[in-house]
This record gives sequence, structure tokens and C-alpha cells, in this order.
Amino acid sequence: MEGVEWEHHRVDFRLSPGDIQAVRFGISPGHELAHAVRVLLRPEQYPLAWGWLKSVRDRLPRDAFGVLAHVIGADGYMPDFLTSTPRWDLGPDDELAALREAPLEGMRVDLDKMVVRSSGRRQDALRRMQEHPARARSVIADAWAEVWESAMAPVWPQLERILRSDIAVRSRTVATEGLAAMASGIHSQVSWGDGSVRVRLRRHSEDVDCRGSGLVLVPSVMSSWGCMVITEPPAQPTLFYPARGVTAGWAGDGGDPARALEALIGAVRAGILLSAHVPRTTSRVAEEAGIALSTASHHLSVLRDAGLVVSTRDGARMMHLRTPLGEALVGATL
Repeated sequence: MEGVEWEHHRVDFRLSPGDIQAVRFGISPGHELAHAVRVLLRPEQYPLAWGWLKSVRDRLPRDAFGVLAHVIGADGYMPDFLTSTPRWDLGPDDELAALREAPLEGMRVDLDKMVVRSSGRRQDALRRMQEHPARARSVIADAWAEVWESAMAPVWPQLERILRSDIAVRSRTVATEGLAAMASGIHSQVSWGDGSVRVRLRRHSEDVDCRGSGLVLVPSVMSSWGCMVITEPPAQPTLFYPARGVTAGWAGDGGDPARALEALIGAVRAGILLSAHVPRTTSRVAEEAGIALSTASHHLSVLRDAGLVVSTRDGARMMHLRTPLGEALVGATL
């Protein structure tokens, strides 16, 4: 039944019972871009992306998009080499750098799978890539950069806030209600039972032992139709799911998040909080905000007392990062 649509297909990610540390969250710019390509190829299947679609069509670099369209396709198997392991602090530049250094052997395996699953002009293009994988990797990475800059960079701030807000809410659910409650609330395709996160899929069934490697959960805006998984070693077991709070107007909801936060907590603290999605030292915060070190320490103390940032010591440095509550507040500015 593998590869054939069947209502009982499922992937079970087996975890140690009660092991919260086995599950972590990440963000994947590469996954978002890959599904943006699929939105452009089959817009009728992604109504929640129509607002974004209208704004991007006229500025899309056609040749670069054509390269990615051949590699990604409109449906089905997604090549693993296009995305690195999702992380909390993974940004577009990190993703592109990893793609430029993607192992050629793994890329060959992915290309083989795509050739079998394709036909016509797409299959011919993929066969040419098979013949010169190093050159193909460079061409694909250049196309990735072009399409990202034109199609995704303008909306990445809005998109990233949705993703981080989703993670903040689900992290709080894990802490207050447990792993089973969080997993069961991810999507109608996802459930929890017998120490496993179970995902119902269309064409694939598998048991994946995550007790040594853990499971990464990754919210997505662009793949709003349902869930996808990565299960094949050496890749990290990963579950992609639709993020909360995605509406048809998400791409136009950027506005000015700083202004909304300024009215609530003041301009300087709003700026500090908006930039606190990655750990930063007190001196870095002061430098970026253009304020004295002592002033930065005061503002960070206020944000910390309000539960919006957490400060941890790294050797002689103090590092400051948004808490789940801070993420939810930033996400609410959408």
C-alpha cells in the first residue's frame, strides 16, 4: 500500500512516555519557500495564501522559479536536501548556506527519487541535474536566493511572528497540560497514544523510533493544507503542521508591529522585545537600541519582571531571549 492513497496510512513517532525533552520546536525557512513554490504552481489549493500570491506574482524571477519548480514539483515527495534541520534560531541565511553545502550523495538519492516520480520536461531537467550534481546544487541555491528575495523576504517578518507565536502557545501547553494534550491539539491528522505521536497521511506508513533522536515539531504558514513528515535517516525526525492564526489576509497584516507594542510597553522596550527572538548580550541590546548599557539593563529588568524575556548566564555574559509569553505578545501584534 506504500505510495498508494489509503485512509489508514499513518506514521508513528515513538517517544519515551513523559519525556518532554524528546520533543522540541523549530522554524524552517526552506520549508516555507518550498511550499511557496507549490502555492504558485497550484494556487487553487491554497486559498489562505491568495493575498500573498497577488503581491508576488509580478515580481517573481521566472528562470529561478522554473529551477525550483522542477526540483520541488507541485505535490508529493519533497527533496530533503532543500531544508536543513529546523531550529528555533534558523534564519534564511543559515538555510541558504546549508543548501550550498548540502552533501552530494544525499542530493543524488533525492534526485533519483524525483526522476522516478516525474515525467516529461520536468524529468528531463532532473536527469540533467543528476549528471552534474555539484553544478546543479549551485544553480538550485542561486535560484533559492533569488526567489526568496523577491517572494519571501518582504513578508518574512509577518510569517516569522506567526510561527513563533504558534510555538509559544504550544510550548505553554506542554508545560501546563503535558505532551499528550499538546500533540492532540496540533491538527486533526495528529493524535497521541501509547507513547507515540501519530500522523495520518495519504500515501505513507511507518514506525519511527525517536527515543534516541527526539522529534522536531515545525509550524508552517505556507503548507496550510495539512501535515508532512521527514523520517528517513540521517535526517532528524520532523513533523510539519499548519500554524495557528493563519488567515487569508496574513501577508497584508504586517503593519507596524513596533507601533502596536510601543503603545503598550514604550518604544525602547518594544524594540528590545522585537529583537529578542535570538539570544543577545546586554551590551548588544544597548548597541542596537542606541542606549547606555545601564539603561539597557534597566529595560531588560522590567521586561524580565513582566515575564517577557528570560536572562541566562553564559560564562561571563548574560544572554536575553523572549519567553513564550513574549512570543505570544509579539504574535498578537499581527
